[in-house]
Amino acid sequence: MSGQPVPCSPREIGSLFLFEKLAPEQLGRLCREGRVELFQPGPVYTEGDPATCFYVMLEGTVVLSRRVGGDDVEVSRTSQRGVYAGAMQAYLGDRVRQVYNNSMRVTEPTRFFVLPADVFAEVMSEWFPMATHLLEGLFFGSKSTQAAIGQRERLLALGSLSAGLTHELNNPAAAAVRATSTLRERVAKMRHKLAVIAEGPFSRDALASLIEIQERTAERVAKAPALSPLEASDREDALGDWLEDHGIDNGWQLAPTFVQAGLDVDWLEQVAAAVDAEILPGAVGWLNYTVETELLMSEIEDSTTRISHLVDAAKQYSQLDRAPYRVVDVHELLDSTLLMLSGKIGPRIEVVKAYDPALPQVPGYPAELNQVWTNLIDNAVCAMNGAGGQGTLTVRTALDGEQALVEFRDTGPGVPPEIRSRIFDPFFTTKPVGQGTGLGLDISWRIVVNKHHGTLRVESEPGDTRFQVLLPLTAGTPEERSALTNPEETA
Repeated sequence: MSGQPVPCSPREIGSLFLFEKLAPEQLGRLCREGRVELFQPGPVYTEGDPATCFYVMLEGTVVLSRRVGGDDVEVSRTSQRGVYAGAMQAYLGDRVRQVYNNSMRVTEPTRFFVLPADVFAEVMSEWFPMATHLLEGLFFGSKSTQAAIGQRERLLALGSLSAGLTHELNNPAAAAVRATSTLRERVAKMRHKLAVIAEGPFSRDALASLIEIQERTAERVAKAPALSPLEASDREDALGDWLEDHGIDNGWQLAPTFVQAGLDVDWLEQVAAAVDAEILPGAVGWLNYTVETELLMSEIEDSTTRISHLVDAAKQYSQLDRAPYRVVDVHELLDSTLLMLSGKIGPRIEVVKAYDPALPQVPGYPAELNQVWTNLIDNAVCAMNGAGGQGTLTVRTALDGEQALVEFRDTGPGVPPEIRSRIFDPFFTTKPVGQGTGLGLDISWRIVVNKHHGTLRVESEPGDTRFQVLLPLTAGTPEERSALTNPEETA
């Protein structure tokens, strides 16, 4: 938008703090190659448009805003004379894409000194060569530093997740190895017991009954009920007494295995009724091996299933072989991240999932959303660890108008009011030296706000800190909408 041209006075330009040290001939050049324009209330330029001009306010009121989703969020409002905006990086030339990084509007008739971007770049290079060189170094150095530390942040998170995943995989793997070794021993004893039974005075009908009982026992093990410690203890006592009354040696050793398998006195009575009294001890011993092998196979199945779930969670977390932008189930992403971080969360922090089952899927970059969840969960866990190492992490989802809400609530000490406005700044951290880069929340903010056109905010008081992520339910840009309808193009 262009304003109304008005006369340019070198004296007035020289009174601005940006130009107060310039020589008269330099001020004259600014007035010749620049201009003064009067803008009526309304927009001056729009975020994302080519940055063609550098603006310095002479008088009036200016408002700067940034686009967040479909809204313009005000970031600055001032009437201070001499404030500047627009093509402030024109001195970098074509090494950086020159677009306006925000939108500017005025709320009352406002005069600006306007300098074309190419003229601004030229006078910067001619009049302030050392300053230009310094600014270039600061700009590109900051970019490189932020990229390097951002990469380190991701590597640290990956290392932590890898260590946690290794620990989580090791437990079921070790359990499966132990169970397999014990199973091999039990099967060997079962073969020996079978040889003893085959050589004993068992009739054909007795052996058939024993085999039938064995089959029914195996079925019963698979459906064993969960008992409380008190119920299990009472049942062990009853089974132990029955076995002792029927002349079975070491009955107290057999009773816990039978109870774990869901067997009771009624089952033993059925066994006793099916075989003769003289072969009852051998039959019970044979069935004990059957029960043990079934329990061991169940343990192996549970362990290998756990390993499979962990591998699936790792794949879901990393989003291997998936399109980078697609419609995602937020609950699946949260579950995989919580599982990956379970080792770091530890047993003293209770995790509560308060998911809204009606929450629809959302369009997004799932691998990067997982990074956001990781950063927010890690911060919550660190806060609670610093306050005694225990607490409650509540992960809640809900529908908030036209957006999906994902909230992470912890019972830590909270974010002090004096630093609350700075926590999303790059390199700002409250963690001890060496434990944080200060980019976790900055990266999360960029992923949520810049890439997903959402909102990331915090509400905090001692014992109740909530980081809330709001994600749009529909794709924003035409490129994103195309990615959803043509996922093979983004895979």
